Amino acid sequence: MTSNQMCISGRRIGPEFRPFVIAEIGINHEGSYQKALQMVYDAHAAGAECVKFQCHILEDEMTPDAQNTIPSNSDKSIYEIMNRCLLSHEEEIALQKVVDELGMIYLSTPFSRAAADRLEEMGVEAYKIGSGECNNYPLIEHVAKFGKPIILSTGMNNISSIQGAVEILERYDIDYALLHCTSLYPTPYEQVRLGAIAEMKEAFPNAVLGLSDHSIGNYTCFGAVPLGASILEKHFTSDKSWPGPDIEISVDPQELSELVKGSAAIHSALGGNKTILKAEQPTIDFAYASVVTIKTIKEGDRFTKDNIWVKRPGTGELLAAEYNNILGLRATRDLENDCQLKRGDIV
Repeated sequence: MTSNQMCISGRRIGPEFRPFVIAEIGINHEGSYQKALQMVYDAHAAGAECVKFQCHILEDEMTPDAQNTIPSNSDKSIYEIMNRCLLSHEEEIALQKVVDELGMIYLSTPFSRAAADRLEEMGVEAYKIGSGECNNYPLIEHVAKFGKPIILSTGMNNISSIQGAVEILERYDIDYALLHCTSLYPTPYEQVRLGAIAEMKEAFPNAVLGLSDHSIGNYTCFGAVPLGASILEKHFTSDKSWPGPDIEISVDPQELSELVKGSAAIHSALGGNKTILKAEQPTIDFAYASVVTIKTIKEGDRFTKDNIWVKRPGTGELLAAEYNNILGLRATRDLENDCQLKRGDIV
C-alpha cells in the first residue's frame, strides 16, 4: 500500500498529479449497447481517461423485496430499473475491449459477489465500490482479496462506518481511494459539504481522496480540487434528452471536456508562495513607477513634493516605494525636469 497514491493501468493518482476524472456512464445507456458505445467514444473525445459502468447480476444482488423499493429519483422499483438497464456479459466484454483500444481505463462497480467475480474474470485493473456498499463489509472484503486498487464512494456513511471499510482495505494492504459523496439526486449545493474532504483527510491519512458528485454542473468538482480531491467522478451522458434516472445529474461531452481541462488547470495553479517571479520582470518594467523630477532642480536643492513625483516606467534606480525616503534629501547635481532619479543624485 502506498500512502496518498495509487496507480491504475500505469496512471498515477494522488495529490502530486492532475485529477483523475471518471466519466460514469453507469446505467445511462438504459440497457442499449449502442448508447453505451456512443458514450464511450464521446467521453474519449472529451478527454476523459476513464469510463465507468455498473455490473448487475440481479439474482445475486437483490431479493424479490427489491420489486417494492422505489428510489427517490424514479417512479419505478429498483429491481425494474436495473433489470431494464442490464448489459449482457458479452456486451460488457465488448465495451471493455473498445475502451482498452482507445487507451482509456475501464472501471465498473460490482453490486454483488457474482458481479465482482465476473469483473475479475474480465481482468479489470481496479474496482469502484459504490456508496451503498461502503458499509457492506462482506462484499468489500471479497473484492479486497483480489489485491487490486479500490475506489470507494462514501455517500450515506460517516467516519465511523467508513473506518470499518478502511480497516479491511488496509488489512489486505491494497491501494485505495475514498470519494466524498452525497447520495441525493441531484444534490443541492449547500448539501454537498466539501468540508468533509478535510475531515476525511485527517481521519484517513493513507487514502487518496476525491469527490463523487451528484450536483448539477462542474462547480463543486472544481471547488474540491484545492481541498485535496485527486479523483473526480461525474455521471456522463452523450445526450441530456435521453431517458434515464441519472440523466438529470449527468454532464454532457462539452461539460466533461471542461471538467477535464478545468480541473487540470486548477491543480497546476495550486501551491507556491507569495514571491516576485523572474518572469514578471518585463511587466515590472512598464507597470512599476520610478521617482522622477517634475521641475528643474539645482545642485543642493532639497527634494520636496513640489519637485519630485512618481511615474512609469519602472526602469529607474529608485522606485515609487522609496519616494518618501527621498523627501528632504538634497540633489548632488543639477537635474532636468522629468528625468528619473539615480542613487548618485541624492545625498
